[in-house]
Amino acid sequence: MSFKTDLKLLFKPYYLINILLSLSYIIAKQVPIICPYIFPGSECELNGRETEILFFLMIVIMIRTRKTGSVTMINYLTSSFVYTKIANLILWFYADVRMGILFGIIFILCGLLLPEPTYQGPENVIYLRGANGLDEELQRDTRVVWLVAFYAVWNPACVNFAPIFSQLSAEYALDNLKFGKVDVGRHPDAAAKYHVSDSSTSKQLPTLILFKNGKEVERRPYADSKGKLVKFLFSLDNIKASFDLNNVYKTCKNNPIKKKERKTLKAE
Repeated sequence: MSFKTDLKLLFKPYYLINILLSLSYIIAKQVPIICPYIFPGSECELNGRETEILFFLMIVIMIRTRKTGSVTMINYLTSSFVYTKIANLILWFYADVRMGILFGIIFILCGLLLPEPTYQGPENVIYLRGANGLDEELQRDTRVVWLVAFYAVWNPACVNFAPIFSQLSAEYALDNLKFGKVDVGRHPDAAAKYHVSDSSTSKQLPTLILFKNGKEVERRPYADSKGKLVKFLFSLDNIKASFDLNNVYKTCKNNPIKKKERKTLKAE
């Protein structure tokens, strides 16, 4: 997603309210007009303990967003919201138990009433049912090139990757270049056959595999010669470059699958 698209998303209620909740304690403590009403009789500055909590929060966010491969502003925000709100909950309880309870109620209500916006753009994705469903499609016509994403609905990295894959499918899909998805949470047989770990601590989700002539030719992330998984950031540019999608698209477009012409019988 472009920077302009990210800015437009920021004006949606989910992001505005979560940003406000994430900054609520700092705003209440640092804004002179608000501070005396919320913290009467106390200094309107962060003390040592509060500064330590915020500093620890910054370190956690940096580590977690790096592990999830967040590469856009929206992904960074989405990955950090849980941690920033928990830190604010601790700070509010530390300052006043009543304010902590109130913030906790607001925290829970926002989670229930304001789910994260999902991708609403076009897509051209075929959802495959397990290893058998994928194998049937691969063997149906080996001239078709497939880019298949193995994912799990509970995995944050897969959630962040979903709109990117949808955008790729809308941009590159052809009759002989197709995009598929397999939910390894529901179809563990596919994960086992294509060597994709579906455990809760898996670093292989999502996994992208490119198939040509019905066989795997490229995947990300992949294991090196020592069996160590090579980290991969699932951005649009990285995927296009790693799978050479522009040339794959050009080749497929210049060599379309010719459909068999049906001979019509003329009634005598």
